Amino acid sequence: MNREIIISPSILSADFAKLGEEIQAIDKAGCDWIHVDVMDGHFVPNITIGPGVVKALRPHSDKIFDVHLMISPVDQYIDAFVDAGADIISFHPEAGPHPHRTVQHIKSLGKKAGIVLNPATPLDCLTYLMGDIDLILVMSVNPGFGGQKFIHSQLEKIRAIRDMIDESGSDIRLEVDGGIDQNTAPLAIAAGADTLVAGTATFRGGPKYYAENIRGLRG
Repeated sequence: MNREIIISPSILSADFAKLGEEIQAIDKAGCDWIHVDVMDGHFVPNITIGPGVVKALRPHSDKIFDVHLMISPVDQYIDAFVDAGADIISFHPEAGPHPHRTVQHIKSLGKKAGIVLNPATPLDCLTYLMGDIDLILVMSVNPGFGGQKFIHSQLEKIRAIRDMIDESGSDIRLEVDGGIDQNTAPLAIAAGADTLVAGTATFRGGPKYYAENIRGLRG
């Protein structure tokens, strides 16, 4: 695999008192996408932001907004996040009764659709979605909080999904989120990931270090 590695910093680790400035800073520092973690305190044990904040942040960067919805039920909020400026919307198959219908809805709005797999989520939910999705996000931590340690058993899952993508012939990005830093990024890439979400590792040290941090994740 010789795909370009995409770095998508998670704003979950940014300074929330100045999110607009933080997004401008990581944009200038060379990030590819901007990862927006949306949590509802129900599907995951934390509450972050809603579509109103995404809309307020949208003017601060032209980069792709990679929006990860950790909310349930998910379907009734998709339109709001599309209207707010999301470019990619990823959701968990456990968050709605009909994942294929959810994917269809996201695509009907002209946006890219992703499926998110928690550490214990099996791969069989992907079987009949491979022709419709644009991204598969493997959670290498249990979702809900930033700063957790990488779960190494997920490397096997990443390798298995890389094989599925290659066999399908579909143009699907394979993203990994959770505990990604300069030590674990090479492991995820070697296993087949081509897109990395990094919060703590990107924002460590403040804005003057963001470019260096991002370069370090690329390897």
